[in-house]
Amino acid sequence: MPDRPHTRPAVLVARAIFPETVQRLRAHFDVEDNPDDVEWSREELIQRLQGKAGALLTGTQRIDDELLRACPQLRIVANMTVGFNNFDLAALDAHGVVGTNTPDVLTETTADFGFALLLAAARRVTESERYLRAGCWTRWSYDLFAGAEVHGTTLGILGMGRIGQAIARRGAHGFGMRVLYHNRTRLDARIEAECRATYVSKDELLQASDHLVLVLPYTPQNHHIIGAAELAQMKPTAVLVNIARGGIVDDAALADALRTRRIAAAGLDVFEGEPAVHPGLLEVPNVVLTPHIASATVRTRRAMADLAADNLIAFLTEGRALTPVNAPAVLRAGS
Repeated sequence: MPDRPHTRPAVLVARAIFPETVQRLRAHFDVEDNPDDVEWSREELIQRLQGKAGALLTGTQRIDDELLRACPQLRIVANMTVGFNNFDLAALDAHGVVGTNTPDVLTETTADFGFALLLAAARRVTESERYLRAGCWTRWSYDLFAGAEVHGTTLGILGMGRIGQAIARRGAHGFGMRVLYHNRTRLDARIEAECRATYVSKDELLQASDHLVLVLPYTPQNHHIIGAAELAQMKPTAVLVNIARGGIVDDAALADALRTRRIAAAGLDVFEGEPAVHPGLLEVPNVVLTPHIASATVRTRRAMADLAADNLIAFLTEGRALTPVNAPAVLRAGS
């Protein structure tokens, strides 16, 4: 009796990504992709996941118990992001589904952008550009858009993972900054020395920083970790930068702090409920706003897409995920 033809696993690519990455996946799987970049509703996503063994996601698609119950053939969900707060990890474990992310490949690019936001906010770059474009610049004056110093000031970092450490190195080595940090756990002394960073309490970090950069993951415990009370502890000359996740900062409280000049300025790449932005942030001049683009260079975004694809290929063909964020029984067993 002749062998039955081998059936290849089916995978879903939920948003438009590099065509070359989709072609790599097609060499291994039956691929349904989304070249028109339609944002499917949750119901449409569940429908398209029927029969799929894997999915490449962009971090905005919520994967939870309800979805996993409706998609019993799903074995792996691969985020094209370093963050994974769209995953209910307990639900993934319970259903034996592996979740993966893309660490390391975006560290330096994101750290570059964090410093770009810091500089733009501190030196009032976008505020002064709007002034120039509006035809308001008619003469020089000694205090025209005089901003805050960066070189030689105190840089605070809340969340000292890979990206936080990369920002610390830029500040200490490139700008001669005193670097303070607070983290859930203190770093090894060797890493502290490399970053020229000093561990302090969260309160001391807030009170001493001239520029405070947020680089911590979003968790329920970190929701609004920077709110009105924390903003009140900061220097009135301080600059706040958020390249972490929306929800880390209470955007309404921040808008009020910027409006009343409780702090001097902010640079934000992430927002609560994005792509919606709190209207108060759109009304104040002393904030730099960008649409979640900290990792947006062609090389880095391609590396992110390729690592997500590599996770799908490795797990569905060899039973191993390269960068898992959970360890369900199926992964622990190596199956």
